[in-house]
Amino acid sequence: MAEQRFDVTGMTCAACSARVENVTSAVPGVERAVVNLLKNTMDVQYDGSPSTLDAISAAVDSAGYGAIPRTQGQAGAAQSSRATPENLAAKEAETVRMRLIVSFVFAIPLFYLSMGHMYGWPLPTFFLGHEHMMTRALTQLLLVIPIVFANFKFFRNGFKGLAHGSPNMDTLVALGATASLVYSIAGLYRIGIGLGIGDFNMAHDASMDLYFEGAGMILTLITLGKYFEARSKGRTTDAITALVDLAPKMAMLVDGDGDEREVPVEQVQPGDVLAVRAGEGVPVDGVVLEGSGVLDESALTGESIPVEKAPGDDVTGATVNTAGYFTMRATRVGDDTTLARIIRLVDDATSSKAPIQRLADRISSVFVPTVIAIAIVVFAAWLFVSGMDVSKAVVHGISVLVISCPCALGLATPTAIMVGTGRGARQGILIKSAEALENAHDVATVVLDKTGTITKGAPEVVAVESTPAIEVGDLLMLAYGLEKKSGHPLARAICDYCEHHGSDWLPVKDFRQVPGRGLAGSTEGAEALGGNAAMMRDADIDLGTLADTGARLAQYGATPVYFAWGGRLLGVIGVADQVKPTSAAAIRELSAMGIRTVMLTGDNERTAAAIQEQVGVDEVAADVLPDGKDAKIIELSGSGKVAMVGDGVNDAVALARADVGIAIGAGTDVAIESADMVLTRSDLMDVPAAIQLSKATMRNIKQNLFWALVYNVICIPVAAGVLTGAGITLTPDIAAAAMSLSSIFVVGNALRLRTWKPKWTTRPEPRS
Repeated sequence: MAEQRFDVTGMTCAACSARVENVTSAVPGVERAVVNLLKNTMDVQYDGSPSTLDAISAAVDSAGYGAIPRTQGQAGAAQSSRATPENLAAKEAETVRMRLIVSFVFAIPLFYLSMGHMYGWPLPTFFLGHEHMMTRALTQLLLVIPIVFANFKFFRNGFKGLAHGSPNMDTLVALGATASLVYSIAGLYRIGIGLGIGDFNMAHDASMDLYFEGAGMILTLITLGKYFEARSKGRTTDAITALVDLAPKMAMLVDGDGDEREVPVEQVQPGDVLAVRAGEGVPVDGVVLEGSGVLDESALTGESIPVEKAPGDDVTGATVNTAGYFTMRATRVGDDTTLARIIRLVDDATSSKAPIQRLADRISSVFVPTVIAIAIVVFAAWLFVSGMDVSKAVVHGISVLVISCPCALGLATPTAIMVGTGRGARQGILIKSAEALENAHDVATVVLDKTGTITKGAPEVVAVESTPAIEVGDLLMLAYGLEKKSGHPLARAICDYCEHHGSDWLPVKDFRQVPGRGLAGSTEGAEALGGNAAMMRDADIDLGTLADTGARLAQYGATPVYFAWGGRLLGVIGVADQVKPTSAAAIRELSAMGIRTVMLTGDNERTAAAIQEQVGVDEVAADVLPDGKDAKIIELSGSGKVAMVGDGVNDAVALARADVGIAIGAGTDVAIESADMVLTRSDLMDVPAAIQLSKATMRNIKQNLFWALVYNVICIPVAAGVLTGAGITLTPDIAAAAMSLSSIFVVGNALRLRTWKPKWTTRPEPRS
């Protein structure tokens, strides 16, 4: 199946997006279609045939909308345009602002003229008295015409949707405003007839029964709501905007002669050498060649502590060099950079649809036709109840049309998803889909891989102890000489330790590896050994008191490596995969949230038990192979949703199997691709943070849906006049204001997520 993104035009509410989604899904060859009302986009999975794309565009066009497939270049350009102050929402806000200005310029005098006499407001004499009724009425007509033309989009889209059998919010507004205008124009004729036949009472009654100001205020107030809504929508993309703005626009290219010249970052190619000065941003991903720097990576990882970079270290584009100067070789540029991938993940997540939105979609698909039917019934009912008082029937029918708000239903979920995923990205939590964000909120069990997830994933020397007659320096020289010839991870850890402490090494000859035991060779005419206790026993070397030291190290998950020379024990070096500084705090936080924690590892039970004692997981499964991890996830799924946290190739199957797969950002590409979320700073504290963010987002979505549903359930009957007997009546202009406020409320509530921060019930240790 191929995937294609479309830019969709003409959508105004959830009914529109549901219609576009339905007609696209009905096209032969289309597997799935997901419309994002907030971004006016549609993602389609289809059979890959160009004819299918043409059929999709034709189907959407026949439904009264437009669907334009993006090319790769257009996608990048559109992404950039949406993520800057010139994005679509901002452009829409500017367009609506101009319409709003025109509307208010004419709506204010229209309202003053039509309602002024009721409140005793002063009016020019040529508008007063029976003899000037027609003058006053015609002036109202002239004032409402510019408002209608400024907001003709409502009529064009509304009646177009009605003609195509897909009425939308614009249809409700257009019907309400048109009913007011038609009824008022009929009133003009009644005034003219009354004056013509000398029936001033008839003319006066007709002049008091005009609703030009109702039509004008409906259009003006809804345009006001659209303006605030467009501005609020623009703020929901702030996270993507901020990410795009991080990327430097220029790079300092170093040529073969060492000369530097500034070039646009788009011209940088893999392999180019770039210079980065203090205060400048790193233009692309790469590796340091010469010099050093101190990089502020907080924009991408959330970490406030700058990181020192030296030759051989990787650097990430969009981080800032706060001190120093270095040259770097570009390794990933353009769409392959870490920043570009983050932006792509956030954009994809905000384009996906959470399962909870299905309820809103089902309601929206029948909402507008149902409201139109209710308005017709209300009109007919009031005609009957009021003794054929058309004026009352029109007021209540129009109020029902105008107060109904499918927009709030359509915006309830995508606004919260967009703000939530954007906020997560700024916190170092990349969420790939809305479904993953929803699933995480009710996770019952978190399964954790050990190596590279709970632990650092790279062995380190944790203890060095020599026999009483041997200097530690002599022990390190022998160890360095032996281990530097081996590629084993334990050997690398010992060599790093010796290098860090400035140790020299003894030259070793006749080097050999002894399977299951360790390393052997000769130096200065005597045999040198480095390995486990079994190797020492095989060589008849007495471990003495260091046997207890080795046992103690093993008890805490470390591997004791003994060294001997010339048949004499020199000492022991303990090597362990250290637990990350925040792992224990993260597991305590998960426990405080009522979430069960399980550690899966391929290590032996003794090492697993040692790690369990240090971090406090509820359950441990040791000696587990990759297929065993998958089976364990299936077993745990029987008692609730499961999240799997891992970093390696052997975790990929379990990550895909779990309800929520969470990959450590420093892990393998396979693990990251298999996961639903990625923790860019490889810190377990972000696991409870991700779950908290999911809970906050779901709570926000439910609040939005509750408001949208309750608003319509309460306001439609009130607009229909069920409380008229209690003295409560909604006029069309009040209904228009209420409808606008409902959408603004939903978007504003979603924007509260921008201030979200994780809350800890335990105090985590500082991140290293």
